[in-house]
Amino acid sequence: MAMKKILLDTNCYVRYLAGDEKVLDAIGRAETVYLSVIVIGELLVGFKGGNREQDNKRFLETFISKLKVEILEVNIETSEVYAETKNMLKRSGNPISINDLWIASQAIENGIIVVTYDKHFRMIPGLRIWDEL
Repeated sequence: MAMKKILLDTNCYVRYLAGDEKVLDAIGRAETVYLSVIVIGELLVGFKGGNREQDNKRFLETFISKLKVEILEVNIETSEVYAETKNMLKRSGNPISINDLWIASQAIENGIIVVTYDKHFRMIPGLRIWDEL
């Protein structure tokens, strides 16, 4: 699958920092790499819980400043996709975490492939996920 636009999930940003070859390859091949404000929030929570908060923030700021990295905000269209997807998952008995549902909604809204290792994203119809999952 051609991956011109990708959205990095939190676990893949962490794996990027650890040098995961699959994630590095996905980032290298993408024209645009998106980070959700939701992912950034999850990362900041993790940074606060660790002993390298300032270093981790600097790494994140450097990553965000790269030319092909863009931030995805939540807007009214995202909220509509979120509501539809959450209700569908609830009816099917397959709820997923609220944050991952927001991330998936942003990806669906913008036609972006999610780069993640979380298998529960597969339960979301219409969500494009990278081949490594």
